[in-house]
Amino acid sequence: MTNFIAKAGIALLISLGAIAGTTSTAAARGPDVGFGIYFGTPGHHYYSGHRHHDRRGCFPGQALRKAERHGVRHARIVRADHRRVVVKGRHHRHHVRMVFANVRGCPLIGR
Repeated sequence: MTNFIAKAGIALLISLGAIAGTTSTAAARGPDVGFGIYFGTPGHHYYSGHRHHDRRGCFPGQALRKAERHGVRHARIVRADHRRVVVKGRHHRHHVRMVFANVRGCPLIGR
């Protein structure tokens, strides 16, 4: 039994020495050490389930979500054209009207 414990202790010391050696080598490389799964060609990352709708403009759903983040309740699209998206709703018992530019990111241009 003593022989088994001695061999297990030596194996443990060898494995700890190997782990210490690999971590110091990895630390010397710098921040480029990492792990990731990428689909497609190098430099182009494709994420499933995540689409960038705001590249072409402000979609009505984006304007509604942004109005709700500003505290507008029961928000609805009143008008949407190539320049702006108008949303109406209620905020603290008052009717409010928010106007978003129909460009990337839906910036607020009027209340």
